[in-house]
Amino acid sequence: MNSTEKEISYSITNSYSTLNELTSSTKNVWFVCHGMGYLSRYFIRYFKGLNPEENYIIAPQAQSKYYSTPKFKHVGASWLTRENTAMETKNIMTYFDSIFEKEQISEVKNLIVLGYSQGVSVAMRYVANRQLQCSQLVLHSGGIPKELKKEDFDFFNGKAKLVYGDKDEYLNDERMKEELQKAKNLFGTHLEIIPFEGVHEVNIQLIENLVKNKK
Repeated sequence: MNSTEKEISYSITNSYSTLNELTSSTKNVWFVCHGMGYLSRYFIRYFKGLNPEENYIIAPQAQSKYYSTPKFKHVGASWLTRENTAMETKNIMTYFDSIFEKEQISEVKNLIVLGYSQGVSVAMRYVANRQLQCSQLVLHSGGIPKELKKEDFDFFNGKAKLVYGDKDEYLNDERMKEELQKAKNLFGTHLEIIPFEGVHEVNIQLIENLVKNKK
C-alpha cells in the first residue's frame, strides 16, 4: 500500500478568553498562554486577583482539544506535539496575529506575555518570530524551544523572567541546569530567575507580584 500525505489550507474559527475591560485606565495588558490540559476560560481565572481596572488579560485557546479523563467528562487542549510541529506552529502564529489585530494591542506600552508549562514554547516562538516588544516575557515552568537562538532576541529590550518551582516534578537537576543555561544564552542581562517553593503549578502570588507597585 502506497499512501501519500498532502496539505491543504482552509479557514477555521477559534475562541479566546478575556478578563476585565481595556480602557484608558488599563496599565497592563497580559497575553497568557495556558499549559497542556487547560481551556483558556479556566486558565484565565488565575489572573482574577489582579486589579481589574489596571489589568486586561487575554488568554488564547489551544486549538487541539481532547477528553482528558477516562470518563470523557473533562476537556483539555494542547498547543503542539512532535507531529507536524512546524506547520502547527505556523497556524498558531497566524491565530495569535488575529487576536492582536482584533484586540489592537500591538502598540500597548506595558505588554506582558506569559507562558505556563507547554504555553512557554508558543509564547516564546511568537515573541521571537514577530519580534514583539513586551515589557515582560514570563517563562513559567516550561521548556524553552531548542531551535531558538540568541539572535532571535537581539531586538528584545524588555525583561525575561524564568519562573519555576523548586519541587517541580518535571524538572530534575539536569533538566533545570539545561533550561537555565538556555535562558541565559538567549537573554543575558535581560534575564531574571525567580524560583519558588512548590511543584508544577501556577503561582498566583508570583503573578500578582509581577505588577505590584508598578507605576
